[in-house]
Amino acid sequence: MNRVSPKRLGDLINLKRGYDLPERIRVAGPYPVISSAGVSGSHNEYKVDGQGVVTGRYGTLGGMYFVEGKYWPHNTALYVQNFKGNDPKYVYYLLSCLGRIRTSTKSAVPGVNRNELHEMAVPAIENKKLQVAIRKVLEAIDKKIELNNRINAELEAIAETLYDYWFVQFDFPDANGKPYKISSGEMVYNPTLKRKIPEGWAAGTLEDLGEIVGGSTPSTQNSENFTSNGTPWITPYDLSNNQGNKFISRGAKDVSLKGIRDASLKRYPAGTVLLSSRAPIGYMAITRNESTTNQGFKSFIPSKGYSKEFIYYTVKDSIKAITQYASGSTFKEISGATLKTVEIVLPKAKITKAYTNRVQPIFLRQDLIEKETEQLTQLRDWLLPMLINGQITVSIPAIPLVEDA
Repeated sequence: MNRVSPKRLGDLINLKRGYDLPERIRVAGPYPVISSAGVSGSHNEYKVDGQGVVTGRYGTLGGMYFVEGKYWPHNTALYVQNFKGNDPKYVYYLLSCLGRIRTSTKSAVPGVNRNELHEMAVPAIENKKLQVAIRKVLEAIDKKIELNNRINAELEAIAETLYDYWFVQFDFPDANGKPYKISSGEMVYNPTLKRKIPEGWAAGTLEDLGEIVGGSTPSTQNSENFTSNGTPWITPYDLSNNQGNKFISRGAKDVSLKGIRDASLKRYPAGTVLLSSRAPIGYMAITRNESTTNQGFKSFIPSKGYSKEFIYYTVKDSIKAITQYASGSTFKEISGATLKTVEIVLPKAKITKAYTNRVQPIFLRQDLIEKETEQLTQLRDWLLPMLINGQITVSIPAIPLVEDA
């Protein structure tokens, strides 16, 4: 095991409150402004010459942000003013770990008062070469996760741009493989949509894409309605935690057969396109397996000849129109009946099929990458406290480590 001994956090680092910088006096520049929520803008001046570690200072210990260069720590955050000779990235991982490891007799991390934090007992590894070796293990996983996210963002841009090119600008390939509208393809005025669309296309509504279904919530008073290994039951909150991903396997809870009967839940097949219809409107995901949802969704089961790939982007392209129909005094919501009236253009079947054939490999690649990223994240989150606590041994390379590598 790595040599670990409890020490005051204040013996390892010194935390300091950031500096006030109202948006009205900011001048856009090369230096990021780091607040409790991360990068919140830029400025032409800096307060700290990084590397830096920043966290929120309200409530409980917030998310950690690592900064490579010069930056301005905002007064809503705390930043590490002095690393006291410790590796900055190792300190970032140590602070990220607080709250997951038992560092004191207190049951939870105290409120973010820097004086209280300085008194917190934390597991300390004083050998800097060992600190660097530990952070390199975690850093390698984080870099792979970051690479995966960049790849998926680029794949998303390709698929979305192709949808816009074909179905918004109407420049899908014509019979000669040339862009339809640019190549003077015939455009016909549609009185329902009140605009011109390609010849042979039609006006329709979102209901034409597939069966639109809603969900419900089993009684939470009966614990038998929920189980750890049942049918995935997804809520808008689950989708809020899934932002940046296109697919979802399950939410925080599964429902049992009893729960399904209790709430008259309908189970949706894999490939159903989920759309949150309230609190907030517009979160989307595609189910990987049979699932169900609470009442915060209006979901699309592909049952009318359109693929999940085409449905996904058509619904996404309609979000602005959907939100315009939303109503409600407490919070805005879109009803199933209203959703069925949102008008869309219905292309010829051969065009949507050709589009699906083009983007299906992209969707499959994105799904695989998301699954890998999820596994890597779980591995990192498992390793993090084990490494920080010294429960997993990391050997120090025989050759000297370059500390800023």
